[in-house]
Amino acid sequence: MTSITSVELNYLVFRYLQESGFTHSAFALGYEAGINKCPIDGNLVPPGALVTFVQKGLQYLEMEANLTCQSDTDMDEDFSFLQPLDLITKNVNELQQMVKEKKKNQQKSRDKESEREHEGERGRAREREKQDREKEREKDRERIEKEKEREKEKEKEREKQHEDHSKREMVTDQEDKVIVKREENGTFGGPEPMDISTTLTSQACEIPSSDVIVLRGHTSEVCACAWSPTGSLLASGSGDSTARIWTIPDGTSRSSLQNGPLNVAVLKHVKGKTNEKSKDVTTLDWNGEGTLLATGSYDGQARIWSTNGELKTTLSRHKGPIFSLKWNKKGDYLLTGSCDKTAIVWDVKTEECKQQFEFHSGPTLDVDWRNNVSFATSSTDTMIYVGKIGESRPIKTFSGHESEVNCVKWDPTGSLLASCSDDFTAKIWSMKQDKYVHDLRDHAREIYTIRWSPTGPGSNNPNQQLVLASASFDSTVKLWDVELGRLLCSLNGHREPVYSVAFSPNGEYLASGSLDKSMHIWSLKEGKVVRTYTGNGGIFEVCWNKEGDKFAACFANNTVCVLDFRM
Repeated sequence: MTSITSVELNYLVFRYLQESGFTHSAFALGYEAGINKCPIDGNLVPPGALVTFVQKGLQYLEMEANLTCQSDTDMDEDFSFLQPLDLITKNVNELQQMVKEKKKNQQKSRDKESEREHEGERGRAREREKQDREKEREKDRERIEKEKEREKEKEKEREKQHEDHSKREMVTDQEDKVIVKREENGTFGGPEPMDISTTLTSQACEIPSSDVIVLRGHTSEVCACAWSPTGSLLASGSGDSTARIWTIPDGTSRSSLQNGPLNVAVLKHVKGKTNEKSKDVTTLDWNGEGTLLATGSYDGQARIWSTNGELKTTLSRHKGPIFSLKWNKKGDYLLTGSCDKTAIVWDVKTEECKQQFEFHSGPTLDVDWRNNVSFATSSTDTMIYVGKIGESRPIKTFSGHESEVNCVKWDPTGSLLASCSDDFTAKIWSMKQDKYVHDLRDHAREIYTIRWSPTGPGSNNPNQQLVLASASFDSTVKLWDVELGRLLCSLNGHREPVYSVAFSPNGEYLASGSLDKSMHIWSLKEGKVVRTYTGNGGIFEVCWNKEGDKFAACFANNTVCVLDFRM
């Protein structure tokens, strides 16, 4: 009998398996010509182990035949579940069981992936539906705008039909009618409310461009502005993901412009350049000392900045856009209201959430401190709640509005709360009773905002009457006697929704800003417009500086205007 070496035997076994269709790399077993290394650990295969390897090869062929009979799946896929070491160390039954288990797990993974794909498709469908609704709303807005433009053209035609002489007579007559008598104690007189119009008088009151500083730098609409309570700093917040702190020098606008460009600090709410809408600055407020500025953003974060634009603190806990935020008078707490239906009191010193209040069933639209520890919140759910630090439930609940409550404001003493709503009404509430004290129902459209005058008890002007102003989408501003709950007068100078009103610090004047691009300054003593300015975009907010000699307005055309006011 002719003898052969182990290498030659290895090669014969390798060729036999290969010619039998056995091409899986895991079973090459090092049977290359002249090589007898184990593919598992790289060691030389001892001659005595050769029979075991051959047996494993035969078991492999048996397993392949069994699996082929049992399943129509691809054999390469079945064997891809196995590792080389498994093939060498386990018998056929064990290998078959391993294949079944791994195929079962793989099917589960496929099912989960399929479910994720379906969920993604449902999400995309919801997003498409949302976009379709937004397109429909945009069409509605465009249709309304066209109707307004047509109405403006008709009104212009009607005005052209009057002669100049008739106009002058009407102006004189109007000025005689709109003066509102005041009693010695400063209260409004007259038994009936008066309608005050600026249609024919505003031209003579136009503020010259030399008395206006136009602040440019924002790249999107400017939706919020506020003067520092202690200095010449003006803050603005925009849809361009920034807030800005402008240093406005004393003196007239003309002298300010002659001194060169104004100093401005840019407060970036997102790193790098981006158009990400989730970082829109929606609201801002100065602390009482004027040393810190708080901003609320669409990303759900509140941020605290120094006057030079340094980010001091980022407060993250809300799960939706922040619509309103306020410092308490002491300056140790910051109150925020969010679309996530909650309000949070933040401890500014520790930079942590002091308490989160989950009272509302809809987005929280506005918040306002009553004192250093208690506050009011309003929501789309039509409810108003009074909360207090340390209390888990509201200490007072006010129910009476029939639509979302846009704004809540406490009077200077903290004893009366005013609210306004999309139900066309404003209401006045007292902590001493559950039902509203007065229901103010003279507006014809939604009321967007309200403001208390800085007069009466608890204010710097205690000898003057306390008045409430309301601004509405019906294009009017109305002044209310809060003691009697009646209308004092209606200011009818705007042609579009009025988004903002602000009393001067001495309570003698009222500024109003509208989507008609105009801002009016009303004399409450004379009952007429004494200054007016028209810009190049709708006005979202107006505010006075602490001296009352300047006021600012933020516009939809990305600008902020500062105007001089000296009578």
